Amino acid sequence: MEYILIFITAIFVNNVVLSQFLGICPFLGVSKKVETACGMGAAVAFVLTIATIVTYLIQKYVLDQFGIAYLQTIAFILVIAALVQMVEIILKKVSPALYQALGVFLPLITTNCCILGVAILVIQKEYDLLTGVVYAFSTALGFALALIVFAGIREQLSLVNIPKGMRGMSIALVTAGLLAMAFMGFSGVDKGLATLFGLN
Repeated sequence: MEYILIFITAIFVNNVVLSQFLGICPFLGVSKKVETACGMGAAVAFVLTIATIVTYLIQKYVLDQFGIAYLQTIAFILVIAALVQMVEIILKKVSPALYQALGVFLPLITTNCCILGVAILVIQKEYDLLTGVVYAFSTALGFALALIVFAGIREQLSLVNIPKGMRGMSIALVTAGLLAMAFMGFSGVDKGLATLFGLN
């Protein structure tokens, strides 16, 4: 039940983009079409889950063991950058079709602060490895959901006659704000579920 609670909370209540404001650059930049939003969401889910496992192991068995936890941010950034490059190389060799589908989005993931943010949050919340992976994957799904919904809305907006001063990024920011307010409707759901299942 604890994992279900983490899953629901990470996707709806504490959405990484709409509540914690992490990963805003790809959220605004790669959300003009639903197809590209799906590709970015899948790439982030894949990299975020693997990055969380690797950074957790580095934190516990290298940084903490040698008393160099102050190097956490630098170490995590290097790990994420190397991981994205490694995933890109492996995909190019093993599955060229998947590489073609995600190839455009993989380099963008290196600069996605959502990846680094979640890796650090897993350590700060003192999750064990399994809980951390569930949290990371759920957060990635929350990111993908917000991105795909936002892309769908922007596709519809492209068909509407919007006043000249509101076109482009202006209407996108207003839409993002309204979407964030809509997700605020889920606040309190986590506490209600925790009470229901006796987890608090």
